Amino acid sequence: MKKVTPLFSYLFHPVFTPLYGAILYFTLQDTSLETRQIWLVLIQIIIITIFIPIAFYYLLKSMGKINSVMASQIDERKIPLLIQAVLLFILAKDSIRVDVLEELHYFFVGGLISTIISFALLFVKMKSSLHLVGISSLTAFVIGLSISNQSNYLVLISVMILLNGIIATSRLEMKAHTLKEVIFGFCIGFFSQVIVWKFWL
Repeated sequence: MKKVTPLFSYLFHPVFTPLYGAILYFTLQDTSLETRQIWLVLIQIIIITIFIPIAFYYLLKSMGKINSVMASQIDERKIPLLIQAVLLFILAKDSIRVDVLEELHYFFVGGLISTIISFALLFVKMKSSLHLVGISSLTAFVIGLSISNQSNYLVLISVMILLNGIIATSRLEMKAHTLKEVIFGFCIGFFSQVIVWKFWL
């Protein structure tokens, strides 16, 4: 198991959270968008939240500002989180509009809130697990969609909860975080989504 759990840290790296959220949304939610339009939205998300951050990662690494894609040190996280906040703001404001994709829009707003909180905590030397921020955000989003659609997503929600545990275990076994940082990450991600529920539920 110890050889398998680190794989989850890479599969559920925070950079993939926006894409996973969008895939879950388009899988579970009926929308007025055509298939071509859905693909265009997904491509925008991939470019803005994956390709651009990866490009910045290599730039920062070449400048000696970051050593690993996991950004384990507090000082290494400040610029990537600031970049992520800006990119999420752009997505929520210009691409994932509230009048077209309301639920997904507020998922990104919740993501922006959790990113800002995680960024602010760095200035008081508090590091949260961004992996847990990501997976707990997705979990809360699925629960919200279940309530909104009045649908039983119990199996999916159970799988999401299990993934929270597996990823938390992975981060602890890799000694990337303390238990406190893992709990902080879960709470930041989950409750940032719960906060925005009132706007779309």
